[in-house]
Amino acid sequence: MGDVDENPLAELALRLRTLRAQRGLQMGGLQQRTGLGRTTVSQALNGQMVPSEATLVALAKALSTDVEPLLTLRHAAVCLPQVSAPPRVVRPAVRRAVQPSFEQRYLSYVAERHSQLTVVGLDLSRPERACWPLDAAYLSLELAERPKDWPVGSEESNRPPAVVKRAEHALADYRRVLLRGLAGSGKTTLLQWLAVATARHELPEELADWQGRIPFILPLRTLVRRGPLPEPQDFLSAVGTPLAASQPEGWADDILARGEALVLVDGIDEVPHEHRSATREWLKRLLAAYRDARFVVTTRPSAVPEGWLTSSHFTELSVRPMSTTDIGVFVHRWHAAARHNAATDAEHSQLHDLEAALQVTVRAQPDLAQLSSTPLICALICALHRDRRGHLPHSRMELYEAALSMLLVRRDHERSIDGPEGIQLTEHQSVKLLQRLAYWLILNRQTEMERSTAMALVDDALPAMQAVAEQGTADQVLTHLVGRSGLLRQPTANTIDFVHRTFQDYLGAKAAIEAHDFPLLVNNAHDDQWEDVLRMAVAHARPAESADLLRRLVERGDTEDEHRSRLHLLAAASLPYATEIEPGVRRVVEQRARVLMPPRCPEEAETLAALGPGILDLLPGPDGLEFDEVGPVIRTAATIGGDHAYAFLGRFAQSLTSQAPPYDLIEGWKNFDAVPYARDMLLPFSNHSHLVVYNEDQRNALALLAPVTSVSFQEDFPAEKIIEHLSPRHTQELSIYSGKALTDLKFVHQLPALEKLRLSECSQLTHIDDLAGLPLSELSLLQFPDGASFDALASLKELTDLALYTRLPWSSLEDLPAPAELTGLRLARWIDTPLQGISKWQLLRTLTTNTGPTPAEWREISSLSHLKDLYISEYDLAQAVPIRSVTHLQLSPSDADAQLQLVPDIFPNLKEIFINCRTSLPDITDIAPLKRIEGLQIVLHYADSVAGLEEFDPAAVRLYPRPRTTGT
Repeated sequence: MGDVDENPLAELALRLRTLRAQRGLQMGGLQQRTGLGRTTVSQALNGQMVPSEATLVALAKALSTDVEPLLTLRHAAVCLPQVSAPPRVVRPAVRRAVQPSFEQRYLSYVAERHSQLTVVGLDLSRPERACWPLDAAYLSLELAERPKDWPVGSEESNRPPAVVKRAEHALADYRRVLLRGLAGSGKTTLLQWLAVATARHELPEELADWQGRIPFILPLRTLVRRGPLPEPQDFLSAVGTPLAASQPEGWADDILARGEALVLVDGIDEVPHEHRSATREWLKRLLAAYRDARFVVTTRPSAVPEGWLTSSHFTELSVRPMSTTDIGVFVHRWHAAARHNAATDAEHSQLHDLEAALQVTVRAQPDLAQLSSTPLICALICALHRDRRGHLPHSRMELYEAALSMLLVRRDHERSIDGPEGIQLTEHQSVKLLQRLAYWLILNRQTEMERSTAMALVDDALPAMQAVAEQGTADQVLTHLVGRSGLLRQPTANTIDFVHRTFQDYLGAKAAIEAHDFPLLVNNAHDDQWEDVLRMAVAHARPAESADLLRRLVERGDTEDEHRSRLHLLAAASLPYATEIEPGVRRVVEQRARVLMPPRCPEEAETLAALGPGILDLLPGPDGLEFDEVGPVIRTAATIGGDHAYAFLGRFAQSLTSQAPPYDLIEGWKNFDAVPYARDMLLPFSNHSHLVVYNEDQRNALALLAPVTSVSFQEDFPAEKIIEHLSPRHTQELSIYSGKALTDLKFVHQLPALEKLRLSECSQLTHIDDLAGLPLSELSLLQFPDGASFDALASLKELTDLALYTRLPWSSLEDLPAPAELTGLRLARWIDTPLQGISKWQLLRTLTTNTGPTPAEWREISSLSHLKDLYISEYDLAQAVPIRSVTHLQLSPSDADAQLQLVPDIFPNLKEIFINCRTSLPDITDIAPLKRIEGLQIVLHYADSVAGLEEFDPAAVRLYPRPRTTGT
């Protein structure tokens, strides 16, 4: 097959560019002839996205050509998702005058060592060829970030939704990132890509600030086996780098101290639970010593609590499940790589047919699409679909079982490969040996072992496996398992691990059940490293055994307050894994789960959603829910997705239509088809409130919901698309959280009713002059380019509320040209401008600042006689002076000391205090000092433990999430 078959979108773009050149048309002329926007034309000519049929018809007419061949190519591009054009690479001009020879050797080593990805099932005949070049294999996943530094007490509709961006965009703005993701979601691959692209100086444009770094990959699965975590001089030797012995003295320390290091720490979840505090302290020591280095740390979501590294100024990002488009791209890439390894033309052609069939199947079967949402499982599905010639298992456990059979035996049998190393094992024999290795790793809380240990485990098994022992030594059998099973690998000459943790947990769980180690399983069930083992153990067990396991989990949860919620939820999560379960046991498990429902915060919603569709039958609503339960219940169902969840959400849409739709119902839009969701879930509401647009389909669906009064755009839309479905007379509030496509702001004048405007990531804008004179009352500017001019603020005479979450060009706030009539001012910590001069806005009633004021700045703040609401973080109250006007205070302490003992003297007239405990993670928050303020209302978010509650009337203290008591 030629390039056209492989990439019809590229061929379509090439034809359009050729026709434009032949007609002698410039971009402006083509825009004029077609009536299309510049971005739309540019994307069509550059192959950045599949153009609409209407766009192609207009282009064909303007270019005087037949539209049918163009539509044919477009159809091929739609049916065969293409890999997006790689991001434009920015190469650094000069990193240093001369790179030391060792450094060059090290960068070459990193680029070569990590340049391949192992992909399950890619080559069924030769596992050693089951690799992709990283360049072709890497798929930029979506990462989600919950917005920080936004007053938690503000209206939910005014808060930015979870910001979803491609990895290179999401990482660009931060020096320290904690990356959360489920097993197989691509966390390790992302770190691998970062290391290789950095070593080769091939990072995309969005990560230009990361160029020239020296990457250090530190897999904790390897480091924890070696004792104490390494200091910088031992980074290379700790991971087995051959160049460690020739490392110049002080080299790593020098790289880190100059801020030129990129430290990639993989797998907090692979550290035993009791050692994670020590791991955090190790990280904090590195951060204190090397403040300018960049750090990316990965973990499974449940391994560490929210805010685990917030006090060290880490931003938390979460890997999102692959979208339908991402799955299509992955399926295409997998088959393209398999075709590259195809031995015959017939096999090549068969792979084309299999790919086309699987693309249709994944779209047609929602349960399969949900299962395919991580790269690991998607690769398994591709391999099984190929191996079984189009027939696929439907459940996760069936998928693993089929994958083991495929990888262990069927591959060799069906291709007449018979004992290539002189060893021939049955599937049962291979599984028994692999189980032994997997169970040792689980029991010892490891994810890799010394080869000598693996060989000893095999050697111990051979006396009871005579048919295997007769074929060779333990060393020969282990070599066969590594070379032929497709499940084991040898990352270094002396270590053995599984190709993925999922297979280790699957086989280890089977070994535990066969050994009747039920007490061991239950006693470790509170440890997140055992969660998947427990679920799979329930699946492997016979009906009476699975009932016994679940009963034991419930009983342990009943007696241990500390772990009750975790154990009872784990039991509920394990129910769908049981093929057959006693009705009485099911009732007990569901009864305990109902105690933990409905969810009362986003984190509880995410935890419940991870249990799968079965949890929907236990969720209450919409009737009888408390004020803090409606949104989380909706979030749970929307996150689960699928037809069952859609019907569940429909009940809310029908019962709540007399009011504005709950915010979580609006945000759930991104998990379903846009038009039906808009029609069924959002249209019935009399007031559409604030809508959030994540993609093109949702943007077009706005026409169904007109007139729209308030809307946020999360995607990079050009101006003409932003305003296409907005009403000039009705649009009062507009938020653009990804403004990279905006070249000016003139379009805002087409919305004369607009009162509130929020702009973020407008990388092409150097000023906001187009806003001059507009009657805006609220304006928020987030993440503008450095050096951008904000002089037009002086002309916004009606502006009363201003948020600046971007670097400012002034040496103090005295030069900020905002109207004197401001009543609200919100400033992020990265404005890089002192608060000096804030007293010029004497009408301020609300102030948010994430930069700790100096004593002089505290004095200025105290002069604001109208100031009622103050939100501060990274503060030091020891430097503050009394501020008698403040009645509402929000504190986000950056360490464990919230300094509450100082609050009564500084804010003597306080009526309400809000304390965000998540940012500091104190073990105990002592509120007793606040008793000195009479009639004070206290709100605590995410407090682990609270001391001094007995000093207050119960109605005076509110905890979020609202605590549960057994039996409620």
